[in-house]
Amino acid sequence: MAGKRRRARELALKVLFEVDSVGHPPEQIFARLLEDRPLPADVEAFARDLVEGVLEHRDRLDETIRKTAPAWPLDQVAAVDRNILRLAIFEILIDNRVPMRAAINEAVELAKEFGGEASPKFVNGVLGSVSLTATR
Repeated sequence: MAGKRRRARELALKVLFEVDSVGHPPEQIFARLLEDRPLPADVEAFARDLVEGVLEHRDRLDETIRKTAPAWPLDQVAAVDRNILRLAIFEILIDNRVPMRAAINEAVELAKEFGGEASPKFVNGVLGSVSLTATR
C-alpha cells in the first residue's frame, strides 16, 4: 500500500487535475473524492495544504515550467503532467517539507501511474532542470 504522503499527493493531483480541466471548486472535489475513499485526517490535511499551495502559487509555478521546458508551451503539456509538475515544483521551491530528491521521485511515480508513456521521462527532465536552479 502506498505511504501516507503518496496517497496525499495522489489526492492532491486528482483535485488539481479537475480544477485545471473543468474548473470545479477544490472543496467540492475534495468532498466527492473523500466520500468515495476516506483518508486519515493527517493525509487529508497534507493533500489540502498541497492543493492550496499550488493554487496560491500557480503563476510562479507555471512560469518555472515555462522557463525549464521552453520547447513545450504550457497549454500543450498534458494536464496530468502539468499538474504533477506544479505539485512537485511547489514542494521543491516553496513548501520545503521534503528533500528535493524525494519530491522528484514522488512526481515521477505519479507520472508513471497517472500519465502517458512519456510522462515519467518528461517530468524527470523538467524537475531535473528545476533542481539545478533551486537553492535550498
